[in-house]
Amino acid sequence: MDSQEYAVGLDIGTTKIVAMIGRKNEYGKLEILGVGRSKSLGVHRGVVNNITQTIQSIQQAVDEAEAVSGIKINEVTVGIAGQHIRSLQHSDYITRGNSEEVIDQNDIDTLCNQVHKLVMLPGEEIIHVLPQEYKIDGQSHITQPIGMYGGRLEANFHVVVGQVTSIKNIYRCVKSANLDLNKITLEPLASADAVLSQEEKEAGVALIDIGGGTTDLAIFKDDIIRHTAVIPQGGNIITEDIKAGCSIIEKQAELLKTKFGSAWPGENKENEIVSIPGLRGREPKEITLKNLSKIIHARVIEILESVFVEIKNYGHDDPDKQLIAGVVLTGGGSQLKHIKQLAEYVTGMPTRIGYPNEYLAGDSDAESTSPIFATAVGLVMKGLEHMDATKATETSEEESTTEEIEIKTEEQEQQQGISQVQREEVLQKKGFFENWTNKLKDFLDNAE
Repeated sequence: MDSQEYAVGLDIGTTKIVAMIGRKNEYGKLEILGVGRSKSLGVHRGVVNNITQTIQSIQQAVDEAEAVSGIKINEVTVGIAGQHIRSLQHSDYITRGNSEEVIDQNDIDTLCNQVHKLVMLPGEEIIHVLPQEYKIDGQSHITQPIGMYGGRLEANFHVVVGQVTSIKNIYRCVKSANLDLNKITLEPLASADAVLSQEEKEAGVALIDIGGGTTDLAIFKDDIIRHTAVIPQGGNIITEDIKAGCSIIEKQAELLKTKFGSAWPGENKENEIVSIPGLRGREPKEITLKNLSKIIHARVIEILESVFVEIKNYGHDDPDKQLIAGVVLTGGGSQLKHIKQLAEYVTGMPTRIGYPNEYLAGDSDAESTSPIFATAVGLVMKGLEHMDATKATETSEEESTTEEIEIKTEEQEQQQGISQVQREEVLQKKGFFENWTNKLKDFLDNAE
């Protein structure tokens, strides 16, 4: 298979590392060709803290994905999260040299590159510069300026910033696993691509991706990204609490959480008890499901309230910023029983669980449509998008060079073929046309 046909998403998470290979089918839907996953041992709260273990985990996931799909993986699109991520709003403008020419992609690139040069705090680097809306010569609320005339092009940007060292460490892990880094993408943006519909992004929606080490938030309104945040709390702190509260080992705590856990204690009766085998011949432990749910409930409330603070910071109370589509929960943490009801209770907004099947081909297996793989699916989509954009620029460059050649040959022919008489005729016609235009202008001016 041609290497240009597919893209690979690499989700370096706190609990797992996923390598996913996908391509677009003939209907433009995403077809998953292979998934590999491994236990993530060198990542804490979304940040790499053990290079060697992370490299091993990446290699393991990649090998598995290669074995399933029969494709050799070279390039990957990687997700980035972690407590060091912050976002800010910024406005910038450029004054164009020639306002008689229409605005093209180069102007937008110039403006974005100008924002990339912003001076950040020491040790920080800009990951994304996302234009929200444009202004041309004072005219605001422009979403697509390409093809319009104007001298001053201005835009509001959503700028995502992260720590240089964390980004370098991810880069190093990927390189050491013999892979090329195609693109680094903010994880909540990737998850949003995979689980949100166009209508939801238009209406206003908050995507909450509850992972193992972090909870990511992305808010969309009018199909524009308005706010992003990474909260350094995830499913792992719930497991830690169960471990401490019930005096059991982590493996058992994780199993209890996923099999019997609920975020709503009222659902469990007092007499529902689970028995856990003791360590090395010790007595088994008996734990009531009500107590288990109380521990989970307290932690989930804490995570959701931290997210809700960020939603308030965005200003969802403002009628213009209202999130009509409410909340979408995804990630591994969204599979906790009754978390949907709890999110509705905390935020007061309608909530649904987001499965990454919005753009997947119909015959995708149940595994790849699980919320656990939302980020990985989104990264594959970002990778394919990046490939399409690169192809488009390459073809447009080729076209422009051929056009130039054609124009030159035409000019040469004209210079050779046009006689002096023909030239004079052309000039006369031109003069007549200019006079006529000037008359029309005068007439319109007087009419006013």
